[in-house]
Amino acid sequence: MSPSPGGRPRPVARRRWVRRVGLSALVLTVLAGAAWAAWWYETSWPKIAEGDPPVRLVVPAGASADTIARQLHALGLARHPLTFRLLARSRGVGGKLKAGEYALSGPLSLEGIMDVLLRGDVVRRELTVPEGRSLDEIAGLVAAEGMDLETFRAAARDPTPVRDLDPLAPDLEGYLFPDTYDVPQSPDAPRALVRRMALRFREVVGPELPRIAERGLTVRTVVTLASIVELETAQPSERPRIAAVFLNRLEKGMPLQTDPSIIYALKMAGRWDGDIRKPDFDIDSPYNTYRRAGLPPGPLGSPGRESILAVIEPAPTKELYFVSRNDGTHEFSETLDAHNRAVTRYQRRRATS
Repeated sequence: MSPSPGGRPRPVARRRWVRRVGLSALVLTVLAGAAWAAWWYETSWPKIAEGDPPVRLVVPAGASADTIARQLHALGLARHPLTFRLLARSRGVGGKLKAGEYALSGPLSLEGIMDVLLRGDVVRRELTVPEGRSLDEIAGLVAAEGMDLETFRAAARDPTPVRDLDPLAPDLEGYLFPDTYDVPQSPDAPRALVRRMALRFREVVGPELPRIAERGLTVRTVVTLASIVELETAQPSERPRIAAVFLNRLEKGMPLQTDPSIIYALKMAGRWDGDIRKPDFDIDSPYNTYRRAGLPPGPLGSPGRESILAVIEPAPTKELYFVSRNDGTHEFSETLDAHNRAVTRYQRRRATS
């Protein structure tokens, strides 16, 4: 092609140049559109359809966007790990994705999955801890929910959350308040549960601290005695009366002679099989309240609010004894003779019948 006079391209050449530029622009536009469509499909089209079974995703604590990307690729939710990494980078959220167990249900795109991880919509379960349960029993409930047992035990062995309330506490036995808790399924769930249970204890006991001090008691004494009251009766109306019996016995220097302390001692020794036998009352343990006067060294479990209040405000009675009527209630007595007659009436007759 030769230039026209004056150095300007001839009209034919100019048209060819325009067509080439136009064609290049069209190709670039098509490629850009295709790239956008592919990106939209990979990030916005549902990877989990409505009605599909939930997909379980467990994000470890401290997991990076790259780690999560590889997990999603392995689950078939991302065509390539790079897609999720680029998405996280474009949104600037790489370090904000929360650890935990997720049940991803549709319709859900990769964008939607990222939103779920940003919100931390982890699987949650309700854990109910009944009143009177010991640390070992609570640990069993925690393990049954799929949480790490050793992590829970390690947290429960640290008395720091109640150190100001009970400087003598070697662990959190008695201080994990029985209640129903919403438990997120995350690696930190066992420690978070221990913190929440200890905080709940403080919420319940905190308002009662002035009354505890007025009675000349310590929080440790109240919780230890309340744990015994909790295990002795399931009847709320009897708790202030049973608390009074034990407080009366302590005042007179009498041994408490409470079966729950023997059961606790047997459990600590690995000898509990569900029954108390006569030789068990001679077990050599600081928790044996038949052989040792005063309170056991610490709580036998976690008492509920009513048992704690029963110790703080016991019934105004001089009774020193009680025996089961075998119907969930108890017969109370002030003297040993009256108690022995009640034992004959409710226990010995039952044994010979």
